Amino acid sequence: MPENNIALQAALIQDAASITELDDWGPCPEASGVRMNTAGRYLWKDEDGSEAGIWECTPGPSRWVLETNEFVHILSGSMTITPDGGEPQFLGPGDTVFMPRGWSGNWELHETLRKLYVIF
Repeated sequence: MPENNIALQAALIQDAASITELDDWGPCPEASGVRMNTAGRYLWKDEDGSEAGIWECTPGPSRWVLETNEFVHILSGSMTITPDGGEPQFLGPGDTVFMPRGWSGNWELHETLRKLYVIF
């Protein structure tokens, strides 16, 4: 009988809203106005470009055309997302959104925003 006692390690970030040790990820390339600075911490990355972690960004407008699916849960801050041809939606702490591959539109970060995300 084969042994199935493979121990899988789980990545853990405790109190993601309060972590101060984030890596500087540089300016947001999607920014469409003022410079927006990003920081974050990876929880997981795969060779195919999938990843999960914490992302933080300073306020400003940005334009997004997603080449992947993205799941987002807002930890702090707020933003309004406006899909092309759609209505603006306000997101704040505790809100969760899924944007499918091909989604395009604008994000307006009203204040520094911190989110948990999964890109796949």
